[in-house]
Amino acid sequence: MNQPLAYVHPQAKIAKNTVIEPFVNIEGNVVIDEGTWIGSNVTIMEGARIGKNCKIFPGAVIAAIPQDLKYAGEDSIVKIGDNTTIREFVTINRGTKASNETIIGNDCLLMAYVHIAHDCIIGNNCILANAATLAGHIKIDDWAIIGGLSAIHQFVNIGAHVMISGGSLVRKDVPPFTKAAREPISYVGINSIGLRRRGYSNEKINEIQDLYRIIYLKGYNVSQAIAYIEANMHATPERDEILSFISLSSRGIMKGYTRFPSNS
Repeated sequence: MNQPLAYVHPQAKIAKNTVIEPFVNIEGNVVIDEGTWIGSNVTIMEGARIGKNCKIFPGAVIAAIPQDLKYAGEDSIVKIGDNTTIREFVTINRGTKASNETIIGNDCLLMAYVHIAHDCIIGNNCILANAATLAGHIKIDDWAIIGGLSAIHQFVNIGAHVMISGGSLVRKDVPPFTKAAREPISYVGINSIGLRRRGYSNEKINEIQDLYRIIYLKGYNVSQAIAYIEANMHATPERDEILSFISLSSRGIMKGYTRFPSNS
């Protein structure tokens, strides 16, 4: 930790076995837990709370003030869980008075140039690929994967085990277990490969697929689909997670894909 070419504010609380490379700048009111590695030229600003065994690569900026004109200097923080990797030039802004915190979970991978704005909540085991960009107040549940160069609108919610295609513009909520792609963002199936990797049985995957066939492929509107599922499909944790996500969606969920007829 005693790196003479790094600046560590005397009031920062740094675990003894943290590794700090040259030209790092760490401000006061920062807490970094044991086993974390901070690469050169990283800037960690006031309000950062960084967990155990994280890796933060050169050029990252953690806990800068929000890029929000309503921010008035209120105290706020960024929480980063254990075993999370933050690659080169990632920027993570701290919260505003709306929630006072931005949260990144455990075991996440934020690839180069990812931006996470104020008041976002990222679950555990999430992957954000290169240059994925999150506006404020976004919630991403566990095990979601966001493709590179994607842009996610403020206040959007993304469910667990979701896979979003690279280059997507995400303006609507994306329900759990699904794959999303195309423009405008649309349902293109369930994330069956990801679910198998995480131990879901074929029976459970087929159940999830049947639920989304009703929601997206049977010609029902969302209210009709929910009513049909509640009346005809047995209650399971996955069924209830999907229905709860949809019922709580304030922006509305992404649409099913519509193939428009050719002009030829």
